[in-house]
Amino acid sequence: MKQSSALREELEGWQSLRQHIVDAIDLANLGDEGLREELAAETESLEAQVSQREFYAMFSGKYDQGDALLAVHAGAGGTDSQDWAEMLQRMYLRWAENHGYTTDILDFSEGEEAGIKSITIAVNGRYAYGYLRAEKGVHRLVRLSPFDSAHRRHTSFALVEVLPQVESDDEIEINPDDLRIDVYRSSSAGGQNVQKNATAIRITHIPSGLVVTCQNERSQSQNRENALRVLRARLLELKQAEQEEQMAALRGEFKKVEWGSQIRSYVLHPYQMVKDHRTDYETGNTTGVLNGGIDGFIEAYLRANVGNGKSAPQPEAPES
Repeated sequence: MKQSSALREELEGWQSLRQHIVDAIDLANLGDEGLREELAAETESLEAQVSQREFYAMFSGKYDQGDALLAVHAGAGGTDSQDWAEMLQRMYLRWAENHGYTTDILDFSEGEEAGIKSITIAVNGRYAYGYLRAEKGVHRLVRLSPFDSAHRRHTSFALVEVLPQVESDDEIEINPDDLRIDVYRSSSAGGQNVQKNATAIRITHIPSGLVVTCQNERSQSQNRENALRVLRARLLELKQAEQEEQMAALRGEFKKVEWGSQIRSYVLHPYQMVKDHRTDYETGNTTGVLNGGIDGFIEAYLRANVGNGKSAPQPEAPES
């Protein structure tokens, strides 16, 4: 029913656009000079709609129109990297909010001094995975460290994982006998949030060695359901990697999260610049990017990967 509804919405959108074009042509054929301003506005609106649908046509992957699981893991860099992971968490939550997506934090691990060690977020809404798959990889931050008493420049790294949420168990079959399930107390913040009962779940998939934890819900059954959802997504990624014979990169966590492997650099000192190393798309508006303005990077990546070329070249940033 969900798939049928999405297809119906897609078809109705094209039919509506076609009708608007027909109506605009009919108005133009009247030759009424008084309608010139109205036609100009209608033409501009139609061009914007066609451009948007052209962009959506790039979401041709099997899971592009579905929901996504996004995980952020702090990498090399200690407290600075844990703070950087939290900055990325905020950036993606802002982006999701700006696009009308709903988000649900499934698992969360706080940093020792500041920031976070890792977080897993379910992002729900049409094209969520299609958009966010452009963000998968290592993200590098260069700034004056707020955790360094000498206020020296530090480089931090964080890994972003993006997985499609698997709708059906038919795609990935999980044998209950292959699972080891451990229950423990949540390690969330203090105060009223302290869990007196064991509600956190850790699931180990014995054949693959994958380990998934979920502790953000107060209900053990909800955490178990969310953990299985994440496990299905990770097993799907594993299956796809095997089919593509890319055994060296089965999961993002196995990549070294350090210098030289980044997909994007965020430089806050000595100059302001965010640059994607896959497409060369860049901007000096670092504040806007960290507030969720990443659409330019996503679009540049998607267009480059469907053969439409890269974005217009931008001025090179000065050397650090």
